[in-house]
Amino acid sequence: MKKRFLFAVAGLILLASLPAFGQKSTFGNTPPKAMFIAMDSMDLHWLKLTRGAQQQAAKLKIDYNNSAPAGKVDASQQIAIMEDAITAKYDIILLAPQTAQALIPVVNKAKAAGIKVVLVDSGLGAGANYDAFIGTDNAAAARTAADTLAKAIGGKGKVAIVNAQAGAATTMTRENEFKAQIAAKYPGITIVGTQYSDGDKAKALNITTDFMRANPDLAGVYACNEGATVGAGNAVKQAGKAGKVVVVGWDKSAESQALVMDGTINAVMVQNPAAMGTKGIQAGVDLLNGKSVSKDMIDSGCTVGTKANIGRL
Repeated sequence: MKKRFLFAVAGLILLASLPAFGQKSTFGNTPPKAMFIAMDSMDLHWLKLTRGAQQQAAKLKIDYNNSAPAGKVDASQQIAIMEDAITAKYDIILLAPQTAQALIPVVNKAKAAGIKVVLVDSGLGAGANYDAFIGTDNAAAARTAADTLAKAIGGKGKVAIVNAQAGAATTMTRENEFKAQIAAKYPGITIVGTQYSDGDKAKALNITTDFMRANPDLAGVYACNEGATVGAGNAVKQAGKAGKVVVVGWDKSAESQALVMDGTINAVMVQNPAAMGTKGIQAGVDLLNGKSVSKDMIDSGCTVGTKANIGRL
């Protein structure tokens, strides 16, 4: 009986010593620490991404935190949060960089400190040292957006672009690939200009209103993130031009979905930010456990959302 008891105790001790996430770990009984740093603290996109990261962190029983600047316009705030995370000796940092260049030195510093750096949603330029990248294939989705808008306006007419922040890898890819697709396939379409709203809905509304005033025959608007999309849609609706000025944008939210359902917005590119968070945390844990994770972007998926399907996405 005594022997049986000792074996039972030994078994319990062995089970307790195994990592909570069911993989070989270098951390023993100390859970790794993960930090997610978003572009801002307002957009629903980042809230969904945060929720995915939180849920995966809870599932894997790791110590998780998240932070973000108040807005997208000052990269120094993201840099300061990164510096704090390095000082606090986080094991994993998930980062959605505001610009393709400004965050490179602090990302390289984090890597030099032994932290696993996983980029989510948006990438970095040449010279950045990171471990993995989870995001949307923005180039392919932007080309699809161009095809969607071109079809809706019959392949001809004037189109304006309302982007979010200038310099962010994600939004610049969405802009440039859209322009390239239009130039390559639709000679009857003219892009009359591009303006940047920093993802602010009020700014996007004013920008779109100005485009319509300057171009009374404007056929379409392409908006590059949720804030720009909602602002552009509201401008078209307020001008009484819903159905006359086609809007194709990005991201599903309660506001963008309502504008799709009432016919103001023709389509939105619906990403899967929760999957970015889930896959980002998993990639960080895999890296800590010595598993190989590709530095090439891991696509989290994107679907064209229209009145027919957006409620199911």
